[in-house]
Amino acid sequence: MTTQQLIVALVVVAAVGFGLARTIRIIPQATAAIIERLGRYHRTLTPGLNLVVPFIDRVKDMIDLREQVVSFPPQPVITSDNLVVSIDTVIYFQVTNPKAATYEIANFLIGVEQLTVTTLRNVVGGMDLERTLTSREDINTALRGVLDEATGKWGIRVNRVELKAIDPPASIQDSMEKQMRADRDKRAAVLTAEGQRQAAILAAEGEKQASVLRARGEAEAAVLRAQAEAEAQAMRAKGQADAIGMVFKAIHEGRPDQHLLAYQYLQTLPEIAKGDANKIWIVPSEMGKVLENLGGLFTPPKSPDT
Repeated sequence: MTTQQLIVALVVVAAVGFGLARTIRIIPQATAAIIERLGRYHRTLTPGLNLVVPFIDRVKDMIDLREQVVSFPPQPVITSDNLVVSIDTVIYFQVTNPKAATYEIANFLIGVEQLTVTTLRNVVGGMDLERTLTSREDINTALRGVLDEATGKWGIRVNRVELKAIDPPASIQDSMEKQMRADRDKRAAVLTAEGQRQAAILAAEGEKQASVLRARGEAEAAVLRAQAEAEAQAMRAKGQADAIGMVFKAIHEGRPDQHLLAYQYLQTLPEIAKGDANKIWIVPSEMGKVLENLGGLFTPPKSPDT
């Protein structure tokens, strides 16, 4: 093989290799490729191995089909009460039609951003500052509805719209902080007063219940003491009755004479005198007879001769 033939063979191999390289297209997952044939849209390549006609077909754009997140810079928006607030937005969208996203708009990211700004100004412009700060969900829903409808012809689906931050002017922020601080102090004072009132009510209720329980306890104690005293008196009376019965029985069984009874009578007198209230003694009229009987105890009996 001559040198010229070798060069020709190398050129042919290079041309074939280059043609194969232009013919085979490998598309990654979640990606679509727009193919133009002679300057016109031909077809959309799906993920995997694809074949195209070299030098006739060309890849115009590679479109990412995954959900994308775009954060737009803060935008000044005027509320209905003529206050300028700065709002940051975050858009979650996904390309559903690669052909429309390529040919219906030059740059869909710029289109989504500008549409978001104008829609946000329209929605917030009909709200005052307080409602704007407290109606994030309403604003998100309104933005999503408008954006999803407007971007549908671009082959884009807006999944979510989030307001990342709403920043009012510094002077308004200072006034709002003062108002919030005053409201917190007011609520704290109200809660403190309410707590003190509840504590006073509970203390009074507790004192009332304690008084009732003390009175009930004293009444029950008095009843128990009275019952115990009555039982004690009954037991003492029964004991005295039993003692008297036993003495009476013993006296009758022992057949005492007059002298023994007089002696027992004298022994009882000191017991009667022990009481503190016994200041005056009344000697009975039978005292002389008792003494005579006692005297007879110590006098020897007379003999029959005397």
